[in-house]
Amino acid sequence: MSKIKNIAVLTSGGDAPGMNAAIRAVVRTGIYYNLNVFGVRRGYDGLVNGDIFSMDAKSVANIIQRGGTILKTARSADFRTIEGRQRAYDNIKANNIDGLVVIGGDGTFTGATKFIEEFDIPIVGLPGTIDNDLAGTDFTIGYDTAINTVIDAVDKIRDTAESHDRLFVIEVMGRDSGLIALRSGISTGAEAVLIPEIAVDYDAIMTRLDKTRKNKASRIIIVAEGDKEGGLVVAEKIQKQFPHYDVRVSILGHIQRGGKPSCMDRVLASRLGVAAVEGLIEGRRGEMAGLIHSQVHFTPFNKAIKHIDSINQNLLRIVEILSL
Repeated sequence: MSKIKNIAVLTSGGDAPGMNAAIRAVVRTGIYYNLNVFGVRRGYDGLVNGDIFSMDAKSVANIIQRGGTILKTARSADFRTIEGRQRAYDNIKANNIDGLVVIGGDGTFTGATKFIEEFDIPIVGLPGTIDNDLAGTDFTIGYDTAINTVIDAVDKIRDTAESHDRLFVIEVMGRDSGLIALRSGISTGAEAVLIPEIAVDYDAIMTRLDKTRKNKASRIIIVAEGDKEGGLVVAEKIQKQFPHYDVRVSILGHIQRGGKPSCMDRVLASRLGVAAVEGLIEGRRGEMAGLIHSQVHFTPFNKAIKHIDSINQNLLRIVEILSL
C-alpha cells in the first residue's frame, strides 16, 4: 500500500458526457479515504500553469447529471515539451500532490505515460471519450450518451425523410473509429454504414440502394467523419448514380458531445472513479481503470491506447441483413 495523502484530478482532450460524474466520484472517494483532493483546470495546461485548487464534497454537489466538465478541458501544447512537463511537475510538488487521476482518451494517456517515465508520478486514468476506441473497457465514459444522442437525432430526421421520400446521408463523429456510426446505424435502421476501418464499396452500396428502393419511402446512410470522403462526398456520389433521388446531408457535429449523461454513463463513471482512487491507494500507476464484463479491470496505458484496430464484422453483417 502506498502512502498517498494528496491526489489531483483533471480532464483532458475532448469532453464527454459523464466526465462530471467521474470527477464527483474521484473527489468523494478521496474524501472517504481521508485524502486531500485537488482539481486541475483545463487539463495538462492547468498543471503547467499551476491552476490547481482544493476540492471538497460541496465542490461536486449537483454535477452528476451535467454534461461537459466543471474542470474544463484543453489540449496542451506546452505539456508536449520537456520544459512544460517540468513546470507541471514543479507545480505538483509545490502542492504536495502524491498522485493523479486523469480522465480522457488516448492523447491523455500518452501524455500521462511520458510524465510517469520522466518524473515517476503515480497516475491512474479513466476512459473519457465518446469514441469508445480504448482497449481495456467494454465501454468508455460518454459513448452511451453519444450514441443515444445520435439515435434521437436520426429518428427525427427519419420523420422528415419519410414525409418527403428522401435519402439522408448523416455524418456522425468518429475520426478514427466507426463505433458510433456502427451501433447507431443498427439502432436507427440505416441502409448502410460507412466507417474508417473498412474501405468503402460504392458498388455494393449502390446495388443495395437500388434493390431496396421499392420497399422504402426513406433511406438513411450513416457516415463516420473519419471516412476519408465524408458525408458531402458520399451524398454527391449517390446523387450522381441516382439523379432522381432527393438526397440531403445532415452533419450532426458537436451535439454528440453535449447533453446530460445517460444512466449507463453515470454509473460507469461512478464505478471507475471509485476504482481509480482505490487503485492509487493500492500503489497502481500507468494504468487505466475499465469495466470488462461488468468487472473492474486495470489496463496499462500502452495497451489501452489505439488498440481497437478491428471492427466487429458481425455488426456490419447485421446492417446488411436488416437493410432489406
